[in-house]
Amino acid sequence: MVMLQEAFDFTLPEELEARDPPEARGIARDQVRLLVSHRADDRMVHTRFDDLPRFLRAGDLLVVNESATLPAALPATRADGSECALHLSTRLAGQTWVVEARKTTMRPGERVSLPGGATATFVEPYQGSWRLLVARLELTEPWLSYLHRWGKPIAYPYVRGDWPLEMYQTAYASRPGSAEMCSAGRAFSARVLDEVRRKGIRVAPIVLHTGVSSLEKDEPPYAEWYEVPQETADAVRATREAGGRVIAVGTTVVRALESSVNAAADLIASSGWTELLITPDRGVRFVDGLLTGFHEPKASHLAMLEAIAGRTHLRKTYAAALEAAYLWHEFGDLHLIL
Repeated sequence: MVMLQEAFDFTLPEELEARDPPEARGIARDQVRLLVSHRADDRMVHTRFDDLPRFLRAGDLLVVNESATLPAALPATRADGSECALHLSTRLAGQTWVVEARKTTMRPGERVSLPGGATATFVEPYQGSWRLLVARLELTEPWLSYLHRWGKPIAYPYVRGDWPLEMYQTAYASRPGSAEMCSAGRAFSARVLDEVRRKGIRVAPIVLHTGVSSLEKDEPPYAEWYEVPQETADAVRATREAGGRVIAVGTTVVRALESSVNAAADLIASSGWTELLITPDRGVRFVDGLLTGFHEPKASHLAMLEAIAGRTHLRKTYAAALEAAYLWHEFGDLHLIL
């Protein structure tokens, strides 16, 4: 049996990296595998995502992230004529963005050319990061239409081929702003959502615009913009008061809900920037379960999962997922923690 090492610094075999969308592997998006794990007794069920409604109850609440993925990868040309890839991570204000220049180092003051006569000028490191910089973009049209004209979805080397933006969107995405897909919700289809609602399970939205992945080990997440509407805050409170469960669809939902609090730590409607890092010491207040993908060794998201599930349960489920050859990354399989 494959065992996890200390601090979740486990080895992820290359063959468990999902290199293509499920559709390219001959299955529908709602037919990826699903590991359902129960914290109370460590019981695990191996099933398929379209079986999800069977594990939910009338009166439960699914909270989803309506943020839509941007075509945030742009080709760039440096002054010496060399090419590089520029990933737009987070829009700060106006035409100022947090960006990542892939596999190269940029100096403050350096200017690169972008497609269609646009430019990006690097201003300073972002919050002391050696990887992310603040850049001023001078675009030839409004930023969203510019990205849809010239950009592509951010894709990492484990992905084979170029896939259209539709492959990186969830069924309910409606608010453009994420550098990368909020992938925990990718497997939802209209059919599964209809079945969930027919069973008496409510669905409520939040928005959290994700930045670029923190793929480097031990790197904490950066600030992200979130919105929790009043209707969702009310639905979370009503669900828990009635004895139902609040199931977050993705770590982004947990971060948004746990950030939207008043001075008394009560859930409220709010919007703004969050730098919240959820750890086992902090714990969670408003989430009873989590639907999520499988995370890379030592990723910061594992601390959040441990806060919800506990270290012992998490170690057992990841060992089971490795043993059963579940697939990792945005096109991979999913884990429902109850």
